[in-house]
Amino acid sequence: MMMRRTIMGVAAAALAVGMSATGALAQDVTLRMHQFLPPQANVPKQVLDVWADKVQADSGDRIKVERYPSMQLGGKPPELMDQAIDGVADIVWTVVGYTPGRYPSTEVFELPFMVTDARAASSAYWQMFDKHMKDTEFKDVHILGTWVHGPGLLHTNKEVRTPADMQGLKIRGGSRLVNQLLETTGATPVGMPVPAIPEGLSKGVIDGTTIPWEVTTALKVSELVKNHTEFSGSALYTLTFVLAMNKDKYESLPDDLKKVIDDNSGLEFSVFAGGTQADADGLARQIAVDLGNNIVTLSDEETQVWRETAQPIYDAWVADMNGKGIDGQALIDEAKSLMDAYGK
Repeated sequence: MMMRRTIMGVAAAALAVGMSATGALAQDVTLRMHQFLPPQANVPKQVLDVWADKVQADSGDRIKVERYPSMQLGGKPPELMDQAIDGVADIVWTVVGYTPGRYPSTEVFELPFMVTDARAASSAYWQMFDKHMKDTEFKDVHILGTWVHGPGLLHTNKEVRTPADMQGLKIRGGSRLVNQLLETTGATPVGMPVPAIPEGLSKGVIDGTTIPWEVTTALKVSELVKNHTEFSGSALYTLTFVLAMNKDKYESLPDDLKKVIDDNSGLEFSVFAGGTQADADGLARQIAVDLGNNIVTLSDEETQVWRETAQPIYDAWVADMNGKGIDGQALIDEAKSLMDAYGK
């Protein structure tokens, strides 16, 4: 009888341990992170993997982040935001401009010659997101980070110095405002996600593209075109990015795991991401130098001609935003003020 009780006691204890282990395991979470670039590209390798590894470590490996590069979960890059909203993916990294018109306030950081420093702009972007966009334009998704890349420039199959040199060229533009800028110069904007650029260039579908230096490495752009046009002072343009999480998935996390996500999100992470992208420009530019490519760096005077060409885009954007009930000029002024204040 004693033996039977002992065996039953051991069995009950084992069952209790098993149940508690199962309870602990139930707290473990797998997050599927989806994005459009190959895994060796700068952002996946130096931003997203760093973020995911840190989240896993900080959670004591209770959170596992599965990484799906190059649209491996299906769909096209413009669908990424909806994938996060609908739960097709738990987390996505995407270009906000892939969904033109849906997040109009972010465009303040995509205006031509608006941004000088990626860290300052990414800081301002997060602060303005938190104040103006979190509960309005982005109410259906949980945003983890907001940032911009380093200076956007032109990579073309012929030398470009003036807006007139763009006449008739087919150029891939990364956003609605970039496409407007291309149109003002007489170029034909071509909508095309980043991964399609190499094929577009090699087949002559496009004569050039607008991207920052750091993206050129993974896409081998410096091998496909031999001319690059840089601008003095502020960047020709920048694109806005978000790291976005499905809202229900975030809300389903226990408080301690929510804290892990929160501690790795927000202002500091946004500045890190934007700065990391910008810091990679130098190495990518050196590849073009080593290949003997023609890198044109426009003077202040030459850049001013482009600025004047771009001015109507500001006027049209402010009017468009006002039509949506958003004070466009106030957003411009606030963005400039926050960027100027960065680091002071």
